[in-house]
Amino acid sequence: MRRDKVAFEPLKPGHVGLYVCGPTPYAPAHIGHAFSAISFDTICRSLRFLGYQVRYVRNITDVEDKIIKRANELGEDPMALAARFAADYNRDMAVFGVLPPDVEPRVSTHIQEIIALIEKLVANGSAYASEGDVYFSVENFASYGKLSGMTIDELRKGASDRDLVEKNKRAFADFALWKAAKPGEPFWPSPWGNGRPGWHIECSAMTHTHLGDSFDLHGGGKDLIFPHHENEIAQSQGAYGTSTFARYWMHNGFLNFGGVKMSKSLGNVFNCDEIAAAVGGEALRFFCVEHHYRSPIEFEVEVVKDDAGREVGVRFRSLEAADRRLEDFYKTLQKIDALVAQGGDGGTGDVLPEATKLVAEAREALADDFNAPVVMSKLHEAKTLANRLIDQGKGIDKDKRRRTLARLANDMRTVGEALGILANDPRNYLADRRARLVERRQVDVARVEQLIRDRVTARGAKDFQRADEIRAELTALGVELHDSPHGTEWSVQDVG
Repeated sequence: MRRDKVAFEPLKPGHVGLYVCGPTPYAPAHIGHAFSAISFDTICRSLRFLGYQVRYVRNITDVEDKIIKRANELGEDPMALAARFAADYNRDMAVFGVLPPDVEPRVSTHIQEIIALIEKLVANGSAYASEGDVYFSVENFASYGKLSGMTIDELRKGASDRDLVEKNKRAFADFALWKAAKPGEPFWPSPWGNGRPGWHIECSAMTHTHLGDSFDLHGGGKDLIFPHHENEIAQSQGAYGTSTFARYWMHNGFLNFGGVKMSKSLGNVFNCDEIAAAVGGEALRFFCVEHHYRSPIEFEVEVVKDDAGREVGVRFRSLEAADRRLEDFYKTLQKIDALVAQGGDGGTGDVLPEATKLVAEAREALADDFNAPVVMSKLHEAKTLANRLIDQGKGIDKDKRRRTLARLANDMRTVGEALGILANDPRNYLADRRARLVERRQVDVARVEQLIRDRVTARGAKDFQRADEIRAELTALGVELHDSPHGTEWSVQDVG
């Protein structure tokens, strides 16, 4: 609202009421949905990391024009379709480490609250009924446009007489609060006849129901600033007063592909299940938190073609690179876990001073408009220090080295939790990643494991020439071997 970074002062010290506009479930969730959900899940996690008690409300818009249109196309009940895609959305978001909100209200279960809010607006002159519809009177709300910067004069330029006649509105900028029932649409009884709510009034009613007249933070994508959030302000303040509603507004940036905003009309929309299958859920999360939630993100996609030049798929180069960076963290954590499991954590005592900074630095960065990229840079510094101690621990007391490594691993996981990363068991993550690379590079696992057994036999017979030949054969197959006192592990070469 103020177009500036300002000090956060919650309504109730130590507590935060957070509302985020959730999905309109009429199709599979795509990467744009995921980025917004990850952004605000990270903000919620960060607030809790900073010591706040958060009441996080993220709605499901299950009554809306797009749902009805899609359901009619498929010959399906609109409410059933919305419920199905809402369940798919929550399943997809869980893959990306997005925690369930504290409250997940749905429009369909808040119809009476919506009607009551509309009645209040009609009674005080902020809205009017027109042939079964109800409209908000924008010209009666003097500060309309204060969030988006739009003015009524600017809106008037895009209006037409047809727009007024078709919708039975008094003024071009007025918007629907209640829509009269039409054939083939779901409806509910109301004082104005059977119908259903307009899109904007739904969020105003749900915020009031679950967070009250006023609350701390309201979030969503930048594409919602106008008209959705602008209309939410008008409705809510029209009903409860100009000093009410959201005290701070936050909007996540857009995902861009080659400088172009993601858009279904451009064909550059990728569904969540496609992303997860290609690189795993955590790689997308890792990639997202490497960027500030308000910043636009350039997303690199490469079309894969066969020898005949036909398109056979896509590769998400940006996410593959993020997956490699994430792998480095899990390899480091795996090494520390193995060291501690074998010889202990070094007991009590001091650690290297440079190993004590991470949590405090993360708190400072997250308190500065949730600056996750700075936190990521500090995590990389901690990982670098840990690997240096693992590989070059000479000159440091053995127990102090162990204590320092154990502290680093613990703090990396603690800070990772605030960003929604590094929560997996390293063995599980690395095994899942290998399985994805096996699929991508079409590695014959049975052949690889047989060759490894043959190599073990050759080494046992001291036939080192044959053992080296087998290693070379595996390398040609795209496989790397990792010998240790506990046996031989293997991984798939990950080429960019």
